[in-house]
Amino acid sequence: MAKSRAQIAESVSAKLKTAKPENIHGVIGFDGFVDEIIAVVDKRYSNRNFDRIATITDFAARAAQAAGKSANLELVVKTQKLGGNGPIMANALAAIGVKLTYIGNLGFPQVHPVFQEFADRVEVLSLGEPCHTDALEFDDGKLMLGKLGPISDISWELILERVGQNRLDKLLSESQLLGMVNWTMIPSMNDIWEQMLRFTLPQLPADRRILFVDLADPEKRTREDVATGLKILSQMTKYLEVILGLNLKEAQQIAEVLHIRLPADVESELAQLATDIRQAMNVHTVVIHPRSGAAAATASGSASFAGPFIQQPLISTGAGDHFNAGFTAGRLLGFDLDEALCLGTATSGYYVRHAKSPTHLELAGFCHDLPQPEF
Repeated sequence: MAKSRAQIAESVSAKLKTAKPENIHGVIGFDGFVDEIIAVVDKRYSNRNFDRIATITDFAARAAQAAGKSANLELVVKTQKLGGNGPIMANALAAIGVKLTYIGNLGFPQVHPVFQEFADRVEVLSLGEPCHTDALEFDDGKLMLGKLGPISDISWELILERVGQNRLDKLLSESQLLGMVNWTMIPSMNDIWEQMLRFTLPQLPADRRILFVDLADPEKRTREDVATGLKILSQMTKYLEVILGLNLKEAQQIAEVLHIRLPADVESELAQLATDIRQAMNVHTVVIHPRSGAAAATASGSASFAGPFIQQPLISTGAGDHFNAGFTAGRLLGFDLDEALCLGTATSGYYVRHAKSPTHLELAGFCHDLPQPEF
């Protein structure tokens, strides 16, 4: 008999109360951004009072009206925070209690001030200066305007120069999790994966070890690049339990590259799409997380979970990275697939309501009375 949503959430809550995430060690890389969370002004009434442009559709219409003319769009910075798929996911995992080493662009030779609190919580091995993102947030999504200069320098050679082969091998051999995210914005990631496949992964002890990968919207990369990356991930399954995390748009893009026919209503058949992608790639797990919930597939079967979606989040930038952290933590802690989906959506749901990364005990309380989705 299938468990209800409430039963799954209550099981997750109970397991979290006795969980020992501090016994897990992970290595995450390689990006690093300073994020500015921004509202776009629609109408200003005073120096502190204004209406914001509420939707991407309205923003697009305002921009279109400027064609052949010009426009002055005011951006109000609500907050500055650490950014990048890697740091946000790692920060969320650290809040849950996982011990982490982060390798990435957090400032060199000194860590950028926005990452200092993060660096106090995890071991940091910085590769270079961070990039910058203007995150324009709207009710129906966000526009991430990235200034990517330093990320182009990330390479296998730079990692070895800053970290060293022996140190890298030791870190990975002692870790249960390897996370490599933001594939799209790191041009050399396919080469990094190939070098790891050739020199590093064959040397690892034959223990259970998860590789989590987030492609991070590969639309701007060529189909050939994407296909090559997917092929390398398939080869990594010889050494690692590969989990490919996708949002809805990314899942559709990957399905196209893999020549998988999309259903008419993709969101209603997420579990089947995750199954099809997993079978085509022959990886351990594919998980897909639209805003309303999530679905995942392994060789043993698939599962879906309706998350605690909220119409008016306090913050949305980083929600997907928090889902990735929660789902991965659940799998590392031995949770069933549906329970890991619950933990992923709960981690994201807590974050967008409170604008902070939850501890595992805060998640236990949140899951005990998991909010119903708002549609």
